[in-house]
Amino acid sequence: MSLSEIQSRIAKAEAAAGRSPGSTQLIAISKVQPNERVKAVLDQGHRLFGENRVQEAASKWPAFRESYPDTKVHLVGPLQSNKVKQALDLFDAIHTLDRKKLATRIASEVQSRGAAPELFIQVNTGEEPQKAGVPPSEVDAFVATCRGLDLPITGLMCIPPIDETPSLHFALLAKFAERNGLKGLSMGMSADFEEAIALGATHVRVGSAIFGARTPA
Repeated sequence: MSLSEIQSRIAKAEAAAGRSPGSTQLIAISKVQPNERVKAVLDQGHRLFGENRVQEAASKWPAFRESYPDTKVHLVGPLQSNKVKQALDLFDAIHTLDRKKLATRIASEVQSRGAAPELFIQVNTGEEPQKAGVPPSEVDAFVATCRGLDLPITGLMCIPPIDETPSLHFALLAKFAERNGLKGLSMGMSADFEEAIALGATHVRVGSAIFGARTPA
Protein backbone atom coordinates (compact mmCIF):
# COMPACT_ATOMS: atom_id res chain seq x y z
CA MET A 1 0.00 0.00 0.00
CA SER A 2 1.09 3.62 -0.44
CA LEU A 3 -0.06 7.15 0.22
CA SER A 4 -1.44 7.54 -3.30
CA GLU A 5 -3.37 4.26 -3.06
CA ILE A 6 -4.96 5.30 0.23
CA GLN A 7 -5.85 8.71 -1.23
CA SER A 8 -7.44 6.99 -4.22
CA ARG A 9 -9.47 4.67 -2.00
CA ILE A 10 -10.67 7.63 0.06
CA ALA A 11 -11.77 9.45 -3.10
CA LYS A 12 -13.66 6.37 -4.30
CA ALA A 13 -15.34 5.92 -0.91
CA GLU A 14 -16.41 9.59 -0.91
CA ALA A 15 -17.87 9.21 -4.39
CA ALA A 16 -19.68 5.99 -3.48
CA ALA A 17 -21.23 7.72 -0.46
CA GLY A 18 -22.28 10.74 -2.52
CA ARG A 19 -19.94 13.00 -0.58
CA SER A 20 -17.94 15.96 -1.82
CA PRO A 21 -14.40 15.20 -3.00
CA GLY A 22 -11.92 16.09 -0.27
CA SER A 23 -14.52 16.06 2.51
CA THR A 24 -12.49 13.45 4.41
CA GLN A 25 -9.13 14.43 5.89
CA LEU A 26 -6.45 11.73 5.94
CA ILE A 27 -4.39 11.71 9.14
CA ALA A 28 -1.18 9.80 8.45
CA ILE A 29 -0.35 8.12 11.76
CA SER A 30 3.39 8.53 12.08
CA LYS A 31 3.87 7.21 15.63
CA VAL A 32 6.93 4.98 16.04
CA GLN A 33 7.85 5.49 12.39
CA PRO A 34 11.47 6.23 11.42
CA ASN A 35 12.08 9.83 10.39
CA GLU A 36 13.07 8.81 6.88
CA ARG A 37 9.64 7.25 6.29
CA VAL A 38 7.90 10.35 7.62
CA LYS A 39 10.07 12.57 5.42
CA ALA A 40 9.21 10.45 2.38
CA VAL A 41 5.49 11.07 2.97
CA LEU A 42 6.12 14.79 3.55
CA ASP A 43 8.06 14.90 0.28
CA GLN A 44 5.00 13.48 -1.50
CA GLY A 45 3.10 16.56 -0.37
CA HIS A 46 1.08 15.17 2.53
CA ARG A 47 0.75 17.62 5.43
CA LEU A 48 -1.52 16.06 8.08
CA PHE A 49 -0.04 13.64 10.59
CA GLY A 50 -1.05 11.98 13.85
CA GLU A 51 0.99 11.13 16.92
CA ASN A 52 0.15 9.10 20.03
CA ARG A 53 2.56 10.63 22.52
CA VAL A 54 3.50 14.17 23.42
CA GLN A 55 7.15 13.26 23.97
CA GLU A 56 7.56 11.58 20.60
CA ALA A 57 5.93 14.50 18.81
CA ALA A 58 8.21 16.93 20.67
CA SER A 59 11.29 15.05 19.48
CA LYS A 60 10.12 14.87 15.86
CA TRP A 61 7.89 17.66 14.64
CA PRO A 62 9.57 20.98 15.57
CA ALA A 63 12.48 20.06 13.29
CA PHE A 64 10.25 18.81 10.46
CA ARG A 65 8.14 21.95 10.64
CA GLU A 66 11.17 24.11 9.97
CA SER A 67 11.39 22.47 6.54
CA TYR A 68 7.63 21.88 6.06
CA PRO A 69 5.99 24.84 7.86
CA ASP A 70 2.46 24.13 6.62
CA THR A 71 2.34 20.73 8.33
CA LYS A 72 -0.47 19.98 10.79
CA VAL A 73 -0.03 17.46 13.61
CA HIS A 74 -2.91 15.92 15.58
CA LEU A 75 -2.72 14.09 18.92
CA VAL A 76 -4.61 10.80 18.61
CA GLY A 77 -3.34 9.15 21.79
CA PRO A 78 -4.17 9.74 25.46
CA LEU A 79 -3.27 13.07 27.03
CA GLN A 80 -2.25 13.49 30.65
CA SER A 81 -3.44 16.69 32.32
CA ASN A 82 0.11 17.68 33.26
CA LYS A 83 1.14 17.65 29.59
CA VAL A 84 -1.59 20.00 28.32
CA LYS A 85 0.66 23.05 28.00
CA GLN A 86 3.23 21.14 25.93
CA ALA A 87 0.48 19.49 23.87
CA LEU A 88 -1.02 22.86 22.94
CA ASP A 89 2.43 24.01 21.80
CA LEU A 90 2.75 20.98 19.52
CA PHE A 91 -0.66 19.98 18.18
CA ASP A 92 -3.22 21.57 15.89
CA ALA A 93 -5.92 19.18 17.14
CA ILE A 94 -6.52 16.84 20.07
CA HIS A 95 -8.74 13.81 19.40
CA THR A 96 -8.76 12.34 22.91
CA LEU A 97 -10.59 14.73 25.23
CA ASP A 98 -12.32 12.30 27.61
CA ARG A 99 -12.70 13.68 31.15
CA LYS A 100 -13.61 16.84 33.04
CA LYS A 101 -10.19 17.32 34.65
CA LEU A 102 -8.55 17.36 31.22
CA ALA A 103 -11.23 19.68 29.80
CA THR A 104 -10.75 22.12 32.68
CA ARG A 105 -6.98 22.11 32.22
CA ILE A 106 -7.27 22.71 28.48
CA ALA A 107 -9.84 25.46 29.03
CA SER A 108 -7.53 27.28 31.43
CA GLU A 109 -4.61 27.08 29.02
CA VAL A 110 -6.75 28.11 26.04
CA GLN A 111 -8.06 31.12 27.95
CA SER A 112 -4.54 32.32 28.73
CA ARG A 113 -3.42 31.87 25.11
CA GLY A 114 -6.52 33.19 23.41
CA ALA A 115 -6.38 30.32 20.91
CA ALA A 116 -7.53 26.71 20.89
CA PRO A 117 -6.71 23.61 18.87
CA GLU A 118 -9.48 21.57 17.29
CA LEU A 119 -10.94 19.37 20.02
CA PHE A 120 -12.59 15.98 19.58
CA ILE A 121 -14.26 14.14 22.45
CA GLN A 122 -13.28 10.47 22.56
CA VAL A 123 -16.29 8.19 23.03
CA ASN A 124 -15.87 4.64 24.30
CA THR A 125 -18.63 3.33 22.04
CA GLY A 126 -17.94 -0.29 22.99
CA GLU A 127 -17.87 0.50 26.72
CA GLU A 128 -14.59 -1.41 27.01
CA PRO A 129 -13.15 -1.12 30.53
CA GLN A 130 -9.55 -1.03 29.30
CA LYS A 131 -10.18 1.76 26.81
CA ALA A 132 -10.31 5.51 27.34
CA GLY A 133 -13.31 7.57 26.33
CA VAL A 134 -16.59 8.94 27.58
CA PRO A 135 -19.30 6.26 28.02
CA PRO A 136 -22.17 6.57 25.53
CA SER A 137 -24.63 7.44 28.30
CA GLU A 138 -22.52 10.47 29.30
CA VAL A 139 -21.70 11.96 25.89
CA ASP A 140 -24.40 14.64 25.84
CA ALA A 141 -23.59 15.79 29.37
CA PHE A 142 -19.86 15.92 28.65
CA VAL A 143 -20.37 17.95 25.48
CA ALA A 144 -22.42 20.39 27.57
CA THR A 145 -19.68 20.49 30.23
CA CYS A 146 -17.04 21.33 27.63
CA ARG A 147 -19.22 24.01 26.07
CA GLY A 148 -19.77 25.43 29.54
CA LEU A 149 -15.99 25.81 29.78
CA ASP A 150 -16.05 27.74 26.45
CA LEU A 151 -14.17 24.96 24.70
CA PRO A 152 -14.80 24.88 20.93
CA ILE A 153 -15.64 21.22 20.37
CA THR A 154 -15.04 20.17 16.76
CA GLY A 155 -16.46 16.67 16.93
CA LEU A 156 -16.26 13.15 18.32
CA MET A 157 -13.77 10.29 18.00
CA CYS A 158 -14.04 6.54 18.54
CA ILE A 159 -12.00 3.35 18.24
CA PRO A 160 -14.41 0.41 17.82
CA PRO A 161 -13.74 -2.91 19.60
CA ILE A 162 -11.59 -5.11 17.39
CA ASP A 163 -14.06 -8.01 17.55
CA GLU A 164 -17.21 -6.08 16.66
CA THR A 165 -18.64 -4.70 13.42
CA PRO A 166 -17.11 -1.21 13.16
CA SER A 167 -19.98 0.28 11.17
CA LEU A 168 -22.29 -0.07 14.17
CA HIS A 169 -19.93 2.06 16.23
CA PHE A 170 -19.43 4.60 13.44
CA ALA A 171 -23.19 4.97 13.09
CA LEU A 172 -23.55 5.44 16.85
CA LEU A 173 -20.86 8.12 16.89
CA ALA A 174 -22.52 9.92 13.97
CA LYS A 175 -25.84 9.86 15.84
CA PHE A 176 -24.25 11.42 18.93
CA ALA A 177 -22.55 14.10 16.81
CA GLU A 178 -25.74 15.02 14.99
CA ARG A 179 -27.68 15.20 18.23
CA ASN A 180 -25.14 17.64 19.64
CA GLY A 181 -24.69 19.75 16.52
CA LEU A 182 -21.10 18.58 15.93
CA LYS A 183 -19.68 18.28 12.41
CA GLY A 184 -16.42 16.41 13.04
CA LEU A 185 -16.23 12.61 13.09
CA SER A 186 -12.77 11.15 13.70
CA MET A 187 -13.29 7.47 12.96
CA GLY A 188 -11.91 4.77 10.74
CA MET A 189 -8.44 3.27 10.49
CA SER A 190 -6.50 1.20 7.97
CA ALA A 191 -8.89 -1.77 8.00
CA ASP A 192 -12.21 0.08 7.99
CA PHE A 193 -11.83 3.68 6.82
CA GLU A 194 -14.07 3.16 3.79
CA GLU A 195 -16.93 2.07 6.05
CA ALA A 196 -16.28 5.12 8.21
CA ILE A 197 -16.41 7.44 5.19
CA ALA A 198 -19.73 5.91 4.15
CA LEU A 199 -21.08 6.85 7.58
CA GLY A 200 -19.76 10.42 7.57
CA ALA A 201 -16.15 10.37 8.80
CA THR A 202 -14.44 13.74 8.42
CA HIS A 203 -11.06 12.44 9.62
CA VAL A 204 -9.65 8.94 9.08
CA ARG A 205 -6.49 7.68 10.79
CA VAL A 206 -4.23 5.49 8.66
CA GLY A 207 -0.72 4.44 9.63
CA SER A 208 0.87 1.17 8.56
CA ALA A 209 -0.97 1.11 5.22
CA ILE A 210 0.91 4.30 4.34
CA PHE A 211 4.25 3.89 6.09
CA GLY A 212 4.63 0.12 6.36
CA ALA A 213 4.76 -1.88 9.58
CA ARG A 214 5.73 0.07 12.68
CA THR A 215 9.17 -0.55 14.10
CA PRO A 216 9.03 0.21 17.84
CA ALA A 217 12.37 0.73 19.53
